[in-house]
Amino acid sequence: MLLYFFITCFSFILFLKPLPLKPLLPWASEIRLLSFWFLKDLFLFSCLGSLRNTLLKVFYINIIPLKTSIKKMSLSSSARAEKSALDDETGGMSVLDLPELALECVLERLPPAGLCSMAGVCTSLRERCVSDHLWEKHMKHKWGRVIGPAAYREWQWHLASRKDLGSCKQGKPKGFMRLLSFFWPSSWSTPKVDPVNNSRQRSSLPVNSIMSWYLALETGKFWFPAQVFNRENGHVGFMLSCYDAELNYDPRTDTFQARYPPHGRRAISIESGVPWERLRAPSVDTSPHDLHISDCLHDLLPGDHIEIQWRRNKEFPYGWWYGVVGHLESCDGNENYCRCHNSDTVVLEFHQYTPGSRWRSTTVNRKEHREEGNEADGFYGGIRKLYKNEEISRWRRLWPTEVLE
Repeated sequence: MLLYFFITCFSFILFLKPLPLKPLLPWASEIRLLSFWFLKDLFLFSCLGSLRNTLLKVFYINIIPLKTSIKKMSLSSSARAEKSALDDETGGMSVLDLPELALECVLERLPPAGLCSMAGVCTSLRERCVSDHLWEKHMKHKWGRVIGPAAYREWQWHLASRKDLGSCKQGKPKGFMRLLSFFWPSSWSTPKVDPVNNSRQRSSLPVNSIMSWYLALETGKFWFPAQVFNRENGHVGFMLSCYDAELNYDPRTDTFQARYPPHGRRAISIESGVPWERLRAPSVDTSPHDLHISDCLHDLLPGDHIEIQWRRNKEFPYGWWYGVVGHLESCDGNENYCRCHNSDTVVLEFHQYTPGSRWRSTTVNRKEHREEGNEADGFYGGIRKLYKNEEISRWRRLWPTEVLE
């Protein structure tokens, strides 16, 4: 339409030019000037109208969908920026292109070292890789046998006493961040450029996370309470016993260092090279200096497997000793005629000692049992019955090669 109008006007002007024209009156030139501006305005109006229609089409076809796309992208702009950077490095594909469920399955199958390496790639992956649900199974698989409520309380106290664990000051890293550097990718502890805000940021691990606790245990910088079977390298005086100690892990030898608390005139005792097989989480949540309240005395029958607290004197902490419930002297051991379970007296036997040894057996009162003993034979405390075959088998695997005196 605009082209047709332009051709018509141009032809009309060429047609008028050869005609003989008489001089116009003065006011006629003004009229011709007005007609020229009218044509100019009309031409511009037509152009602007056509341009307006074109822009509206572009706006509705392209701009509105683009705004919607930008709005969706703004929800995860940092992840999009990181994905773009990864795409540039990998030629257009990255792990962030995987569906959510597929990526989650990949991360669940990574070992701890793999999760740490993956978490050092970008912020988006770090947020996923430090999630507690990914580290719970790793914590349970490796540390579940030796970590109990007491160790968790110790970890919480450790965090509360060092509130600046998550901060990383300039210069040489200190404390917790330095120990994590042994296991953590080095890129985590160096400043990074945020692709969205174009600012340098420093990455840090949430200290109150399962991953943080796992790495603290794995690097051997965190001492935690647990119990050690046959303490002090199986010293004859501690055979088939289990004592509380503070432990830390040595990743180079895959063993532990045990630190036994002082008692009486005896200083702190330290044992190195303790294997996993000699460790367990505390069987009951009772301090080694407190008497365990027995709740199984009325259920004890001859042949039952038990653990009983014992200490040398009042200044010593309790240790747990393995034994079995025996028969009374008046009973011949015949199951058809045995009435030992009706008696208030319970016989406890320790078969690792030779018959006739003063450590071979003792008796406790089923109804009124508290701490019993003396300075010569030691003091017997609380009793717990062993119901799981796993616990019984563990004690039997530690059985001494020779009978003790």
